[in-house]
Amino acid sequence: MAGSNMDNLSFPTRIQRLLAVAALLIVAGCSDSSRFSDIRTFMDEVNARPTGQIAPLPEFEPYQPYSYGAADRRSPFEPPVIIPPKSQEQRDNVGIKPPKDHVKQFLERFNLASLSMVGTLSRENTMFALVNDGEGIVHRVQVGDYMGANWGLVESISDARLDITEIVSDGQGGWLRRPHSIELKGGE
Repeated sequence: MAGSNMDNLSFPTRIQRLLAVAALLIVAGCSDSSRFSDIRTFMDEVNARPTGQIAPLPEFEPYQPYSYGAADRRSPFEPPVIIPPKSQEQRDNVGIKPPKDHVKQFLERFNLASLSMVGTLSRENTMFALVNDGEGIVHRVQVGDYMGANWGLVESISDARLDITEIVSDGQGGWLRRPHSIELKGGE
């Protein structure tokens, strides 16, 4: 009985050999270099080109904050102060002058337009006004305190407003008293 070698092999071994032959045929079928010659030519051309360099990222300057320097000046959106010509009464009242020995208080750094009244406080029969300086800090002010850039003296405090008298130049070498009020800021 002359049989083939295949008869002596077990079934799983036969399947393994058949799969190996099939894999060999598939690989042999893929090795046809004439089918992909155009792709290989293109890849060779691309690889033959000179390589370029990517430009480095630009260097950015660090952020520089801007400091607004005109906060202590009159707002351009408010009407200008019109100083009327001197009357006889004003010429006679030459005793108006800024205080000479006056020690500057904290709120005198700010223009009155930047200050706002946010409330009142009463303590032992003394009325205080709560004033926001525009930078988020609230200060307690009483009658006799100074605020604003023009020697603004707090004259009276009520629940709804703060009355101040400033001493301003009349533009002719003298001084004038100018009344000013800060109304209680409404809820926003």
